[in-house]
Amino acid sequence: MTTFEYDVVIVGAGTAGCYAGATIAEAGYDVVIVDRKDEEEAGHIACGDALKGANKFPESIPKSHIEDSFTNTDVDHGQFEIPQEDVVLDIPVPGELAVIDRWDYGRRIIDGADRAGAEFHYDTIVQDVVQEDDGRVTGLKARKQGESLTYEAEIVLDGAGALSILQDKADLEDATFDTNVNYSQFASAYREVIEVEEPVEWSDALVFKPTKRAAGYLWYFPRTPTEINVGLGFQMNEEPMKLVQDLREDISQRPELQGATVKDKLGAALPTRRPYDSAVAPGYMAIGDAAAHVNPISGGGIAGAAYAGQYAGEQAVEAIEDGDVGEENLWRYNERVMDHYGGRYAALDIYNIFSTAYDLDDLLALLGALPGDSISEALYSGSANVGLGLKLKVAYETFGHWGTLKNLYDTKKLADRLLEHYESYPSSPDGFPEWRRQRDRIMDDIYAETGAEPKY
Repeated sequence: MTTFEYDVVIVGAGTAGCYAGATIAEAGYDVVIVDRKDEEEAGHIACGDALKGANKFPESIPKSHIEDSFTNTDVDHGQFEIPQEDVVLDIPVPGELAVIDRWDYGRRIIDGADRAGAEFHYDTIVQDVVQEDDGRVTGLKARKQGESLTYEAEIVLDGAGALSILQDKADLEDATFDTNVNYSQFASAYREVIEVEEPVEWSDALVFKPTKRAAGYLWYFPRTPTEINVGLGFQMNEEPMKLVQDLREDISQRPELQGATVKDKLGAALPTRRPYDSAVAPGYMAIGDAAAHVNPISGGGIAGAAYAGQYAGEQAVEAIEDGDVGEENLWRYNERVMDHYGGRYAALDIYNIFSTAYDLDDLLALLGALPGDSISEALYSGSANVGLGLKLKVAYETFGHWGTLKNLYDTKKLADRLLEHYESYPSSPDGFPEWRRQRDRIMDDIYAETGAEPKY
């Protein structure tokens, strides 16, 4: 058995892991990133490849180092197709947006972390965590090509993705770490990159479409006018979709995609839930998808993961310098995530919960009547202003769905209330139990209003 000693060990060479590794290495600490893939395959991750907030990235791997992987920066709006209503909604997208070559991007962030001084151990399968009797995580157990490995570290960062094995193996019951996690809060997704001979007319848009079931979605993101990322997915608690078959069927119905060739295909799981209430435990922090740092409606998680990696990396450095890697000394990481985007994502998740309680046709009729800018505001801010004029317009156009419409507006008010509560996220673990009790009372009101089954 081989034993390695580092200040920090990170699991996963994705966005969060690489930004954390670069941040820690630049501060002069020994950090290793272990990844199950081989060196050639590392960075190849299933992703929609649409990057919201492309103009802002942490300086540990600056935008200048990765922007050559941005293949389409002309996208400025979304198109939401509702075949049942014969409607295509145009949804403005605020801020800078890019569609990227995810594999090229993945290689570039690995190179950025490597240049900063982080080490990489590929072909390494993590099998367990190492914990002290007091619950502090002190390392990992892994295997590489049949050899047993042990990693000892002051702090372990979990960037192993959705449904991380580390959280199954670690005993986190006595920590604040969010263990209210189950498969029903995640989606199973499949993506292909296809190429067509003629440019598509919608090369400046992200195209979305519901599947025939409420729990599913389809999307078309143009990397270039002739190279398109296409994918779909479904909630894991629903009846499984035949992902490849369903995707091929939809592609076959689009004249502009006839004769397309498949260049790449990959599947993955992704969070469709609120960020973890707390992503810290003694000696341990979860980052990126492993802590559900993903917009639960759009699935966008690259920018959030980059900042989660930076915040966790900076907090790890501070804790090591203090000689204290306990929860209280790591807590600032939670605060920064919640302040930056965690509260907004939690509010957006309320609309996911709302959708589970209503008939698909009813919901699509409502969406077809809403103006695109209101949908855009809800998607990206977690809320939307609803004036009297808009209420009257939507009410007129959704005759027969007024009960659902009223519940949607009432749910919107509760989402605003939840967002306000997240703005008072506690500054230490001492205030966490009461904050969570108050949040859960708001959630009880949301379940009562929507009639949805509890998600958490």
